[in-house]
Amino acid sequence: MRRVVVTGMGCVSPIGLNVKSTWESMVAGRHGIGPITRFDPSDGKVALAAEVKDFSPEGCMEASEARKTDLYAHYAIAAAVEAMEDSGLAGKVDPYRLGCYVGSGIGGISTMIKETTVMVDRGPTRISPFFVPMMIGNMASALIAIRYGAQGPNLPVVTACSTGTNALGEAFRTIKYGHADAIIAGGAEATINPLAIGGFANCMALNTTTDPDRASIPFDAERAGFVISEGAGILVLEELTHAVARSAPIYAEIIGYGNTCDAYHMTAPHADAEGSAAMIRAAFTEAGVTADERLYINAHGTSTPLNDKTETLAIKKALGDMAYRITVSSTKSMTGHMLGAAGGVEAIASIMTLRTGVIAPTVGLREPDPECDLDYVPGVARSADIDKALSISLGFGGHNAGVLFRSMN
Repeated sequence: MRRVVVTGMGCVSPIGLNVKSTWESMVAGRHGIGPITRFDPSDGKVALAAEVKDFSPEGCMEASEARKTDLYAHYAIAAAVEAMEDSGLAGKVDPYRLGCYVGSGIGGISTMIKETTVMVDRGPTRISPFFVPMMIGNMASALIAIRYGAQGPNLPVVTACSTGTNALGEAFRTIKYGHADAIIAGGAEATINPLAIGGFANCMALNTTTDPDRASIPFDAERAGFVISEGAGILVLEELTHAVARSAPIYAEIIGYGNTCDAYHMTAPHADAEGSAAMIRAAFTEAGVTADERLYINAHGTSTPLNDKTETLAIKKALGDMAYRITVSSTKSMTGHMLGAAGGVEAIASIMTLRTGVIAPTVGLREPDPECDLDYVPGVARSADIDKALSISLGFGGHNAGVLFRSMN
């Protein structure tokens, strides 16, 4: 089987508009959570979100193109441009061997809101002719493919909060089995609007505190819901010999992927955690390695009561006693929950841990939950000798995904 490596990374997040600034914020323990500014939230239950700040699409697309494109796609394109520039891949791969697997959990919901309002207020003849292509969840992947002439496999994944991780895993397999030489992969999301926040709030998923420092607190006994966030995380995956032949930067190798479903409930994880434990085992089985003390796990860690204790149980079921000898953290304590974009950004955090030997902390963890009893690196970053990193994502519908990386240092 062919080996697959990461040769480029790009992101847009609430704590940085690129990989460098996002990682620096993670290491410093700076979160991006604050009062909602996109609209007046006073008539709803939720006052806080993790908004992307000071972002403009001008650096990556023309103003005329931006007007015809939803915000989630703006984020995706910006992150893809950074990743491709980082990789130096453009023009150095057969177009029919270059793919694009960029998904979104929800897609162009802001466009949906805007054009629905137009229809109600002004009638259906006033709906934008760009409404459908702006709204649909495959358009970020399509636009990135158009930009880079990626005429190979194109598969925008939609698995709710597991979207970014599933996109990476499916891209990994596509290259591994010889169907492409390189794929631009990850996820993007832009859902900070009254409809999305109202919907998540009414299904009891969001934290309703007004204290930004106690809003996203994964594995803490006082956790009470996630903080909605936005952005994009994109990686360039490439077959190893192809990358070496062009002297590309190599950040890490992907060695395993797990993909299971609880097949249990629309929103809740199964209490026995067998589905997510099976996903973790599958990633290690494909990699042909076992977990040891040099493993780091970037947990899904949403700060919801059910997720965090169930994910903890899954890690313990999958790894046994080794679960107590590894490090685990949730960077959602700083980014909030980026939904379909989370897996891409958290994969970047996992790779940066391998590259730097620094583990980003779970900054909000102050009051340990007895049911969450692993080493979650509370409060501040920590140096560690790490050679493998597992990025986990768990989505509504019971989707469980994990990508296992290995250091190339």
